[in-house]
Amino acid sequence: MAVHAHPDDEATSTGGVLARYAAEGVTTVLVTCTDGRCGDGPGGVKPGDAGHDPQAVVAMRRAELAASCEALKVTHLETLDYADSGMMGWATNDAPHAFWNTPVAEAADRLAELIRRYRPDVVVTYDENGFYGHPDHIQAHRITMAAVERTGIPAKVYWTTVPRSAFQEFGRVMAELGVEFPVPEGQAELPPLGLPDEEITTWVDTSAYGAQKFASLATHASQAENIFFLQLGQERFTELMGVETFVRVRDTTGAPTPETDLFAGLR
Repeated sequence: MAVHAHPDDEATSTGGVLARYAAEGVTTVLVTCTDGRCGDGPGGVKPGDAGHDPQAVVAMRRAELAASCEALKVTHLETLDYADSGMMGWATNDAPHAFWNTPVAEAADRLAELIRRYRPDVVVTYDENGFYGHPDHIQAHRITMAAVERTGIPAKVYWTTVPRSAFQEFGRVMAELGVEFPVPEGQAELPPLGLPDEEITTWVDTSAYGAQKFASLATHASQAENIFFLQLGQERFTELMGVETFVRVRDTTGAPTPETDLFAGLR
């Protein structure tokens, strides 16, 4: 079970493992917490600008999410349908039904119900900073960890991350292409992301599923700023993003680390 904040989040950090384990016969469950209404509208129109229709964006992004799940062969898609909260500090953070504005206990109860239904051996979500500080990613982390604690069902829990060495290589390649990493709104530069390589517990080779991961990301074409990795082309994309990395934060199997399989100790 992968718990993500928005439509398109599933593709970059977990598209490979979702595709790989589905191909191995593992039941995969994607939980998407928000409806993505604060994403771009047709033609790249931004939230708050004339012509941005949140309900139309929701419908568009739901269709893209379904296509992404088809590309990755996800077994079950579950949507909690909280309102997308937008970036940290936006007025939409405090909107009724915004995910960031929802009591953790309430949302955790809903996720715990899904965990009891599907009984996943492995759960994947974000770290306590939501990887880069997005309120909906932080909230996804909070409700996932609360739901895991309530149910006690998953044998293993992971947080997505990226090795710092990979970011350096991304930066070099993107500079070659004349493309800059998008900087979060309100920040002067990209904050330090990921972890030192030695702090990463789990390295999963998903290079054989690079085409599916690339296709998954491409289904979210309406969100051009979020899918800039497509500019690499499928071959280079797979070369750079063919290993997905995680930090293991819960384990009942005793499997040694570093490991190369989320199901190490369970097979």
